[in-house]
Amino acid sequence: MRTSPALRAAALAATVLLPLAGCSDDGGGEGSSTPTGASTASPTATAEDLSSQKLEWSPCPPPNTAQGGGESPSPLPGGVVWECSFMDVPLDYAKPDGRTIELALVRAKAKDRQRRIGSLVFNFGGPGASGVATLPAFGTEYDKLRTRYDLVSFDPRGVGRSEGVQCADDAQLDAFYQEDSTPDDAAEQKQFVQGQKDYIADCEENSGPELPFVGTTNAARDMDLMRTVLGDDELHYFGISYGTELGGVYAHLFPDKVGRAVFDAVVDPTKDAEQSALGQAEGFQLALDNFTKDCAERDDCALPGATPQEVEQGIADLLGELEEEPVDGLGDRTLTQTLATTGIASALYSQETWPLLEQGLDEAGGGNGGLLLALADSLNGRSEDGRYDNSNAANIAINCADSKQRFTLEQTKAALPAFRKASPLFGEYLGWGLMSCTGWPVAGAWETPDVSASGAAPILVIGNTGDPATPYAGAKAMVQQLGKGVGVELTYKGEGHGAYNSKDTCVQRAVDGYLLNGRVPKSGTVCG
Repeated sequence: MRTSPALRAAALAATVLLPLAGCSDDGGGEGSSTPTGASTASPTATAEDLSSQKLEWSPCPPPNTAQGGGESPSPLPGGVVWECSFMDVPLDYAKPDGRTIELALVRAKAKDRQRRIGSLVFNFGGPGASGVATLPAFGTEYDKLRTRYDLVSFDPRGVGRSEGVQCADDAQLDAFYQEDSTPDDAAEQKQFVQGQKDYIADCEENSGPELPFVGTTNAARDMDLMRTVLGDDELHYFGISYGTELGGVYAHLFPDKVGRAVFDAVVDPTKDAEQSALGQAEGFQLALDNFTKDCAERDDCALPGATPQEVEQGIADLLGELEEEPVDGLGDRTLTQTLATTGIASALYSQETWPLLEQGLDEAGGGNGGLLLALADSLNGRSEDGRYDNSNAANIAINCADSKQRFTLEQTKAALPAFRKASPLFGEYLGWGLMSCTGWPVAGAWETPDVSASGAAPILVIGNTGDPATPYAGAKAMVQQLGKGVGVELTYKGEGHGAYNSKDTCVQRAVDGYLLNGRVPKSGTVCG
């Protein structure tokens, strides 16, 4: 099994930040994916069987390797245990009576059973993030919503325990992430293209039968089947990052089934793959500019430079030095220019991790790259024991099932100047990522997703002015595309990827008021 040169850019573009938590080897590998809870449907079932299946819930096992590993989730306040199950869905919705696959689910029951509204389904983005692992990790931050909802999430098809896409092994990924990801000459570019072909061949060999069916449209259909199986007349939904695109596609397909829904850290549905990547380059550059401005204004900042420009130049100089001579990282691994860039991007997802970024850059300048490498590992889905989840493999598979765009080498090279202009630091990496789907064995579904949802219930759409991964303009575009009377715009003036978990009381009051009591905020509300 080999790895794709474009995978590094996919890691930078992944729109969910995994927790910086150590993981034990209790998560297991393939052998630990045996269901603890299961559905009552059979491996081949009729559509009626699937819609009437009864889920069997039991305490969650430790996450397996594809989900990120670790220990079983800790109980919530009051001793409430996280429960897991599996739900059967058609592999191919065009053949609803054919082969089925299992989706992994997690839930925590509502506190007030008498006033329970239903289930609140979360998708945390990526695409490729394991909801079964992520919801318990952040469950206390959504505990107020558990007053009236069962909190539910899932591993979408192709992710984690839900027929997770497999491509490269851990040793290959370790070696791969050490390599230079921006080919400079014809020989390096030839190697880049061949590596892409080899990686795709491995994905097809290991996960070929599932690759045509992992796209967003099928995931949206899965959510509607989930709504039925959970016993809800409407889907109450909280989508974050890519989860907003998934939610938008659901609203388009099933507008009459939309319940109370929140989109946070919003993907721009009007932009194709190239435009989205360019927007992310601009977004990460904005976040870096805000970080360097903060540093330059503080007397206690550890980084050299009296102005934001000088601080940023110091970072660029460090990356240039790392290209020539990597520094010690963790164990026998070194911090390369590529891994340092990934580590910087990882820390820019949240203002809370700016101190780690400052410390990591300072230490790397002194020859210790351990902290920046740990930040890179977080974004790359690598646990402390050296195992990788499948988030990046799933990210590429889902994006390539969705997007029709396939870039040649010459088209990619022609696009690079615009990416460099958008971000001197991140542009080159994201630009080469345009080739992620070149040669993919499955044709993409669309240039851009259709999220028009006339007649749907109001959807609260939250844009964050300092979001690096899903720039603020995406929220405005989503509101417009959802249609008149559907999208309700809320702006958060702040840093980081997503607004609800920023702890801003204005944002949380608006979200909680809508989800718990049905109070729709005035469109155009500004918080922060």
